[in-house]
Amino acid sequence: MRLVFTTEQFIYAGRPRPDFPLILSDDMTPAEPFHKYLRHLLLDSGKALDIKTWENYGRNLWDFASFLHVNGFTWNESFRSVGESVVRVYRDWQAFDLKLDPSTINHRLRIVAGFYNWALERHMLERLPFRNSDVTAGGIEHDLAHVMGGSQTVSRPDVLLDEWEKEPVFLTAEELKIARNAIRSTSHRLLFDLMARVGLRSVEARTFPLAYVYDPATRPHLKPGTLIDVTLDPRHMEIKFDKRRVVHIPYSLMEDMHAYTRFERNRRVKCEREPDSLLLTVHGNAYDKGSAHKVMSDLGRKVGFSIHPLMLRHSYAIHTLLLLRANPKIQLEPLMYVRDRLGHASVQTTMVYLQQIERLVGAEALALMDEFDRLYDVTPALWFAVA
Repeated sequence: MRLVFTTEQFIYAGRPRPDFPLILSDDMTPAEPFHKYLRHLLLDSGKALDIKTWENYGRNLWDFASFLHVNGFTWNESFRSVGESVVRVYRDWQAFDLKLDPSTINHRLRIVAGFYNWALERHMLERLPFRNSDVTAGGIEHDLAHVMGGSQTVSRPDVLLDEWEKEPVFLTAEELKIARNAIRSTSHRLLFDLMARVGLRSVEARTFPLAYVYDPATRPHLKPGTLIDVTLDPRHMEIKFDKRRVVHIPYSLMEDMHAYTRFERNRRVKCEREPDSLLLTVHGNAYDKGSAHKVMSDLGRKVGFSIHPLMLRHSYAIHTLLLLRANPKIQLEPLMYVRDRLGHASVQTTMVYLQQIERLVGAEALALMDEFDRLYDVTPALWFAVA
């Protein structure tokens, strides 16, 4: 059983559909009913999923289909009780043999559960290999005033594992300083800064447009030590959910990016069509998927502690929340400010960082904040005078 992805030559409903995941049987024909489900979910459903999520759905459903194939199971295998279903066998294999994280297993199981619910609706099986139960979550954000306290009831497959809330892993300001000082490549350092100082996702940092960069000294209304409004637009770069948002670029970082475009980037361009993204590899190409992860993991091995892009984004969120909470004169609501900069759909997601801060001892939190200020040479009163 194989997983492949289509090219522009794959036409569906009169349009090219590249990157559609195809789960193939040993005879290289579409493996059913998995193929039909992906076609329904990714191509036919009224609310189309973001194309950037197609690979995720394809790989996770393929993992389940491959497990069944290797072990001689069928997806609609009969079972005497729910506890003996192939879904539970698949879950326990991941938990006990592979020892995967519960959140990873649950992510896969939710996709598998969606497949079975779809099959049940089409009378392709008599009953689900698990039970669904309603779970009500409180503290849901609602209305335009961002009021907390609403609730939402969702159906939860009982095959899911219990998850303990994870603390977001972040770097202290001292670790950020050590890591940043160890970077020799200008493009790597800017990639690092866009995640650690602006809170961009790795895909956003590596596709950050060249067109967004300019010399701030030529804009009289911009002052050193302040933040610069920059609107991220999915027409120009890759953004999760294709949702526009405003981020704040430190004046000094804009200076560094502009200097890179003048003195280094142009020498790297070697292809006929110049890449639209700001940052280029040593070969003059735009960073591709996974590049940011490799750059940061290599940096982590160099300095002796783990570094990955999401950790830098976490670091931005926690240090910025600390800064805002410690400076009440800044007329910004810390949680909402960070939520908007990170592009979270709900403040519930951002609250994870706030909960992490609450776990820190007061003196430790203040030390983190002071280190961060010194690292980036910021003065809170000036830094949040957004231009």
